[in-house]
Amino acid sequence: MNAILALEDGSVFRGHGFGAQASVSGEVCFNTSMTGYQEILTDPSYKGQIVTMTYPMIGNTGINLQDMESWKAHCSGFVIRELSPWVSNWRADQSLASYLEQNGIPGIQGVDTRALTKKLRVRGSLAGFLTTEPMSDADAVARARQWGSMEGRNYVVEVTHRESFIWDEKDQDSAEFAVTQQHSPPNPRHIRLPLRAADIPIVAYDFGIKYNILRSLRQRGFRIRVVPAGTSAAEVLSYKPAGVFLSNGPGDPGTLGGIVGEVKTLVDTGIPIFGICLGHQILGQALGGKTFKLKFGHRGGNQPVKDLETGRVEITSQNHGFAVDPASLPAEVAVNRINLNDQTVEGLRHKTKPVFCVQYHPEAAPGPHDSSVLFDEFRELVVKRG
Repeated sequence: MNAILALEDGSVFRGHGFGAQASVSGEVCFNTSMTGYQEILTDPSYKGQIVTMTYPMIGNTGINLQDMESWKAHCSGFVIRELSPWVSNWRADQSLASYLEQNGIPGIQGVDTRALTKKLRVRGSLAGFLTTEPMSDADAVARARQWGSMEGRNYVVEVTHRESFIWDEKDQDSAEFAVTQQHSPPNPRHIRLPLRAADIPIVAYDFGIKYNILRSLRQRGFRIRVVPAGTSAAEVLSYKPAGVFLSNGPGDPGTLGGIVGEVKTLVDTGIPIFGICLGHQILGQALGGKTFKLKFGHRGGNQPVKDLETGRVEITSQNHGFAVDPASLPAEVAVNRINLNDQTVEGLRHKTKPVFCVQYHPEAAPGPHDSSVLFDEFRELVVKRG
């Protein structure tokens, strides 16, 4: 298939289509990760976005059923330089192209992703239109301009679960994998390490939660009830949790006033709260701050973050296009982490209440894992307050 990627500024990139024969619109962004395209595709935070991978060859490890970050792929479209003609990984269940086709997502290869990324860095994220169907350049550009902006869009309502549930009630999906040379059992993909007892009940808000966040929480001994994004503070407290977790998710955090109000109620109760990514932005608003849209966002596995309390620098995985405005925060909220590339807020901690959050992903799969200790800090906070 021939394919076209058109941008709202009139730019047109032509290439070869793969995946689904379809047409989609969305915000065109770029991710600098060298690995983990499967996790990117299935991260609900990419809802409404056409993702460009800066690494030149994608697809060589295929797709496997064990590394999914949610129940389906969520991004609108996929842009790469070259699709690997072979899948070479013993864990692979299918090719990238077949997976995208099954999920109705069009892809385009043969694009000069360096030129596209440079344009997005200079101009900022742009609305785009990707099609693997016959269409003129002019019509494609017009469709890109019709999409608008990510600002003002609430995608949380589209990705959150509709009903609450207990995560991994039978403890089958959360344990870490073990690498072994043994020939028994016959499928080494199913060998996992023992899990600690789930002795602390918490509630996790699902704004588009990634499965590896839930796995990471369960590995720390939390028994997790996942609740829909619109759940009231009163219902959350009715489950008698020892703590509350606020997940990642897509869209503009400024559209989530109702959720922010419920989180503010929870903050006022004194219950321990930990937020990641969109959860960080929601908590920042609940604490009195405001959010704003970044020029082109942070997406990749190589973002340097400095802990201002310890001086330690973490290399982090990130995926967000909005940030908390530090000037809008009240005096009782401390900015305790910053991004060393642009000095934006990467972490907040309330000075008197058991509340903290980070803009990045300590659960990052496939990595880096510099920040995974934050889940242990959450457990320590919950135990201390209990």
